Formats: sequence, C-alpha cells, structure tokens
Amino acid sequence: MYKMTKLLVSLILFSIPILGKDDWTKNKKAITASIKKHQKALISISDQIWSNAELALEEHKSSKILSDYAEKNGFNIERGVAGMPTAFIATYGSGRPRIGILGEFDANAGISQKAQSTKEALIEGAPGHGCGHNLFGTGSLGAAIAIKELIQKKELKGTIVFYGTPAEETIFGKVWFAREGLFNDLDLCMDWHPGDDVEAGTQSSKALIDFRVKYWGKAAHASADPWNGFSAVDGMELLTTGINYYREHIKPTARIHYQIEKAGDVVNVVPEKAQIWVRVRENDRESLNVVYERVKKIAAAAALMAEVDYDIELISGIYEILPNRSGATLVQNNFEMLGPISYTDEETEYAKAIQRATGKPEVGMDGAIHALKETKPAQGGSTDVGDVSHLVPVVRLSTPAAPKDVPWHSWAVVACTGMSIGHKGMLKASNALGMTMVDLFENPQLIKEVKAEFRERKGNSKYVPMIPPGPPPVPQKK
Repeated sequence: MYKMTKLLVSLILFSIPILGKDDWTKNKKAITASIKKHQKALISISDQIWSNAELALEEHKSSKILSDYAEKNGFNIERGVAGMPTAFIATYGSGRPRIGILGEFDANAGISQKAQSTKEALIEGAPGHGCGHNLFGTGSLGAAIAIKELIQKKELKGTIVFYGTPAEETIFGKVWFAREGLFNDLDLCMDWHPGDDVEAGTQSSKALIDFRVKYWGKAAHASADPWNGFSAVDGMELLTTGINYYREHIKPTARIHYQIEKAGDVVNVVPEKAQIWVRVRENDRESLNVVYERVKKIAAAAALMAEVDYDIELISGIYEILPNRSGATLVQNNFEMLGPISYTDEETEYAKAIQRATGKPEVGMDGAIHALKETKPAQGGSTDVGDVSHLVPVVRLSTPAAPKDVPWHSWAVVACTGMSIGHKGMLKASNALGMTMVDLFENPQLIKEVKAEFRERKGNSKYVPMIPPGPPPVPQKK
C-alpha cells in the first residue's frame, strides 16, 4: 500500500506547484480558446453519438464520427487496432513526452430515453448513454485537439495520442489494447469519466472477472419419464444457490452478480442446456482470485450434484485502478483555476425533476469545486482503465453529467447526457484535461513525480491481461 506519509514527503520534496486562480499561462489560455472554438462541433459530435447509442463492438457510426473529426484536425489515424473494427488510435507530434488520452463511446443496452425529465424511451428497447460515453470520447478528443494545436504551433514539444477505446461496458476493450502493447510507449495517460460532481481522481476501483458457465444435461419428457433426464437447469440453479450461500462468507468489499442467459426452452422438457453469466469483483487482483476460485468450485459441485457436464469460459477481466495523487493535485489546481460550473434555473429544475422521479433529494446539480478527497478502498464499480494504470501512470478526473445521486446506467443519466447539463460537464472536463496536459508537457519534473508514485503503488506486481487467447469476440455482420 502506498503510504500517505510517503506521499506527503514526495509532494514536499518534488514541490508540486499550487497554482492560484490568476496563474493563467499563455498555453492554458490557448487550451480554453481552442475548446471554445471547437465547442459547437464537440457538442454536435456528442449529440450524434448519443442519438446513435451503439452497443459494445458495434459502435461503427460513433467511432467514425470521432476518428473522422480527429483526422480532419490533422491527426494520423490507425483504425481497427487490437482486432476491433471500432477501435482506433489518433496521433500527432513526435518525441517525448508522449502523453495518451482515453476516449470511450459505447452505450448501455435497453435504457433508451428522450432528453426530457420524465421517463420515456426514445426507441423502445434500444440502447442509451447511461454512462455518458458520448461525452467521454468527445471531451477527451477536444482536449487532444487543443494540445495538438499547441504542438503544431511549436508552443509545446512531444506527442499526443488519443485512444478510441470501444466496448468498456462488456468485454473491456482497453485490455485488448493492453495485450497488444499499445500503451507501453506512453509516459503517462489522461482519463476522465462523467459523474455527478467535479472531482480530481484519487480513488481506486474494483478488480473484476467475467466468466460464463454452461451446463449440459440429457433431455426427457418432464412428465412421462423425467427419471430419464438430467437437468442442465438443475445444475445452474444449484450454482446460484451455492453463490448465494457463499455471499455470507465473502468480505464486505467483494461483489458477485449473475445473469441467467439460457434456461431450457419449454416447460414440458427436462432442459438439456443452461447458461449463466457470472461476474465477481474485489478491491485487488489477489483478493479477486480467492472469490473466483471458490465460485469455480461451486460450479463444479453443482454439476456433480445434478449429474450434468459443465464448462467455464473466461470472458474478460480487469484490474483495479492504481490512483495517482501527484497527478490529481495538478488536476485539482486546474479545476480551481477554471472555477465551478454554473447552471441555469431551467437546468436546475430539470435536474430536480429527475431526482423527484427517481426518489432522490431534490438538490439539483453540484458544479462546485471541492477539496481533493482522501484515497479510500474502492467503493464503486470497475473499469478497464485499471489495466492501463498497471502499465503507465494514469491521471484521472470526473465532472458532472447528471444530478446528484440519481441511479447510474439508467434513463435518468441518459436524459442528461444528451442535453446542456451533459455538455457543460464535458466541456469542463475537456478544459481541465487540456490544461493539466499543458503542465505535464511544459514541466518534465512533474512527469517524473507522477511516474515515481506509479512505481511506488505498483511495486513488484506483474501485469498479465485477464482475457482469453485469440481475437476479441467481434459480432459477425448479418
């Protein structure tokens, strides 16, 4: 564990500058001017991606919109990287430092929603951007373009690399990038994610493993001769029963979820096939393996009890995020320079209406700049950014794209990511990302400090991608 005392000593020794609100350099002013210049286009791109709302590995329109705009603005584009047709890398410049920035653009299944404060699907059953990835990729690209323009004008030296990373919601596309070594040549990487407040990234995330368990039995008539059958569903139900008994004996930091994908076809046949998608999480890879191995034993025992065959198929897995407080301090400085996000009366009422509809306190939006948070054990979800953070230092931030405390991955967030509330969060993130990269491009010592903390937190651990061999499971064209 990275000791807080060591962190404080390093900050004192390295003297990370604490900037004031008036410390606007020429290059930081250029960042904000660039994002303002591109603002109309960025909002349009974000809204187009929001309207398309494409699922993981099917984001063909969204990927093209982003990569085409990057190419139009002078980036060299490599499409279809890491075996994923919707993945791309956009690069500009040469030499060091070489700084990356991540951009996602996949949507969530089944949560289509109109840009309004009452629940109503835009297209019934269709996907929706309930995690704000339409803002994520676009905001990151805006920052990358602003840095590119400074490199082009020779105000900065080095290379900016934008990563168009698909499939974060399912197979965790960045892990496939990582397996191909596509992050290895970076000095560090920038990342942001829509949230419900303005926050420099100081927190970790949960490590995760996704796997599928299949059971095969023997069919028979469910009434005439059930004794001749062996139920695959019995095996699956015994697995879920075992998992639910196991919940009492896992640490409070662990999580286990599952989705039944197949459970027979008709009621009067002893089911021959069953299939379940299981996800386990823990705060670090080592603890995660304990839970994973136990659930695999439960799956085997369930097959034995039901006298059926079974198979476990690894889908993907991700590491926990290694936070970087040195980088977060730089982000915090720039947030304070930029100041809070202000909202109109109409936006505030819109937010409160959504909070009212979802049973949350009607407090509206939180655009204030709060103090840097203490780093605590992971409390929330998981992200494939964790894998990147085990390869290179990752500097992270979040800005509000939805009202306080509304349920994420829901209609409530989709309703905001396609209108002005989401746009304001995206543009604030774009500015903060760009300004923080200016600090890093201009001051090599800051990069050394960020790298020093990365090495301390990583220690002797070795990164091994948690994905099956072979290409990503790209859907076949119909």
